[in-house]
Parts: sequence; C-alpha cells; structure tokens
Amino acid sequence: MKEGPDIARIAALIGDPARANMLTALMSGKALTATELAQEAGITTQTASTHLAKLADGGLVQTRKQGRHKYSTLASDDIAQLLESLMGLAAKTGHLRTRTGPKDAALRKARVCYNHLAGDMGTRLYDSLMQNGQLILQEDDPVLTDHGRAFFTEFGIDLNALEAKRTPLCRACLDWSERRSHLAGGLGRALLSQFIAQGWAKRLPDSRVIRFSSPGAAAFANRFPL
Repeated sequence: MKEGPDIARIAALIGDPARANMLTALMSGKALTATELAQEAGITTQTASTHLAKLADGGLVQTRKQGRHKYSTLASDDIAQLLESLMGLAAKTGHLRTRTGPKDAALRKARVCYNHLAGDMGTRLYDSLMQNGQLILQEDDPVLTDHGRAFFTEFGIDLNALEAKRTPLCRACLDWSERRSHLAGGLGRALLSQFIAQGWAKRLPDSRVIRFSSPGAAAFANRFPL
C-alpha cells in the first residue's frame, strides 16, 4: 500500500452528490442542522445525519450541540477554499448544473464564499486592490502593501487584530462563476463585514446572496475603482 495523503478518501467524501450539496450549503458560513441540510440535498434527515457523521469523521465538517439541536459547519477555511476551487474547476471544464434563474444570476453578481465576498463584486474588489496598489502579488499570493495598510486602516479595518489570528491575512480564492480570483483570508472576511456594517450590502435570509443597495453599490465603486 502506498504511503502519503489519502486524497481518494477526501474525494470520495466530497464526490457523493448528497454530501456535495450539503457541503455547498455550508459554504454560506452558517451553522445548519441536519434537517436543513437534508432539505438542501433532497434526502431524509436520517440519511443526512449519516452523511454528516462520515463528513465529521473525515475532518470536513464539525458539529456542535446547542439546546435540542446539533449544528454543523465546515471544519476550516481550508475546506471552503478546496470547495470553491472545485467549483471553479467544474465550471472551467464545463460541468455545470442546468438550473438557472434569478437566484443564479444573483449568486453570480455577489455572494458569500464561506466568509468573504465572491461573484462579480468579489472579483472587481480584488482587481481594484491590485490595480490601485493596495495589494501586490508575491509568488502568486496577494500581499498587503504599505499603501494598502493605510487604506484599510482608514476604512476601519483593524489590521493588527487580523494579523494576530492564525488565519492568513490575504489569500486569493478562485471564483467559480467568474473564473478569476477574489480576496479571501482575514482581510476578505473583514471587508465583507464592513460592507454590511456600513449598510452598503445585506445578506439575504437563507441564501448565499449578498445584495448591494444602489447607494451601497455606488459607494463600493467609488472606494474600489477600476
């Protein structure tokens, strides 16, 4: 038997259609119950619980009990990054779902990718930060510049607090709908929180969709020009 990381086991866990749908639902960043995940996957709650046990055993999700309910979340940012990369690969190679409609268009415009902004608005943000010198690439990774530090501090982001955490400050995440990078990491999370706190955008209930108001979209374009 060959030694090394068992990627086949991880692939098998993600590759089951029901589990894939459940993991995609958890990309919202919310903690969901087995019943909620069962609805997302189109299976019974009992079957969803069985799948969750396998995902937890494989280190892809973590579950905690609160009151009478158990809630599941993705185990780490690394899992979210892996899922988004797989979505990008699926889109790039033509493996797309056929369902379209208003929700699909809204997801492509702006959505939450675990804890940061994705979609057209997410890639526009990333491109603006690169073009205007707040971020630069070093060995294919985005790095904060001195200009960027001053810019984000003025915008109300506590960079010292972010850098004290174990999460990388900046990370490029492949966007499945735009097939370009958007900003992940602690800074990506802080920016999305700031957009919502300032009233530029809100997250639609029970959805990954982020909706910018007209004034919010104008403020976004002014602050992050292309």
